[in-house]
Amino acid sequence: MKGTNVGIEAGTVIVLRDGLPALSTSAPSPTRKSVLNDVCIRNLTKFFGSFKAINNLSLNVKHGEIYGLLGPNGAGKTTVIKILGGLLRASLGEAYVLGSKVPNLNVVSRVGYMPQELALYRGVTVHQNIAFYGKIFGLSKRQIEAREKELLKLVELEAARDLLVDQLSGGMQHRASLACALLHQPNLLFLDEPTVGVDPDLRASFWSYFEKLRDAGVTMLITTHYMDEARHCDRIGFMREGRIIAEGSPRELLELTHTESLEDAFSTYAKSEGSQ
Repeated sequence: MKGTNVGIEAGTVIVLRDGLPALSTSAPSPTRKSVLNDVCIRNLTKFFGSFKAINNLSLNVKHGEIYGLLGPNGAGKTTVIKILGGLLRASLGEAYVLGSKVPNLNVVSRVGYMPQELALYRGVTVHQNIAFYGKIFGLSKRQIEAREKELLKLVELEAARDLLVDQLSGGMQHRASLACALLHQPNLLFLDEPTVGVDPDLRASFWSYFEKLRDAGVTMLITTHYMDEARHCDRIGFMREGRIIAEGSPRELLELTHTESLEDAFSTYAKSEGSQ
């Protein structure tokens, strides 16, 4: 391959194409050693008819890190999240969550999932939604009350507690959905565009909370198309056409592409892919 070198970093083979690192790795088999990864995806492919939404994708999310999947709409980010959450089955390949192959109902109680689409009951109040999800996850009335107070403050919906979900704006509904996903204090969070429709100050508050969760040992896989906020992630995977075209920490990706923004770094990798 023209202009290709191979380096080894943290057990991952990184192929350098024209001076730019492009992920070329197969995730390890889910042995005891790889259970340190709370998410392990190996050679995952998903077809919708003849359309290949995910293209032989492999990645690991380490325990206690924030991993960001970045890419434009249609890159395959949501499809990955839905497969990990057990809502879709892969066409090929394997995915493991907390050491168990998905889909698997045994890990549901340890995972928090916030989809892009609304996952709340529209005809009841925010409080009633929270109480319902709390009971599903086996929380006591006292636990639900304490968590509700904390989370409604976080998402700035204290005044909307007794409003019907249908009475909320789209952004407020999204924030209520996030509160429900965090309610049972899961070990692993799948957050699909958690800050869509959220003003900049509140976005900053969310990320501050996510970082506190990470510091407490919670693992997070977050999808976003906001390149600027991805600087908060420990590692990033740039997604394009169902594949990860580059992976690393925000600083590594900026330094390796000699760019000042992650948007420019993504553009650099995308152009490099297009030239292959």
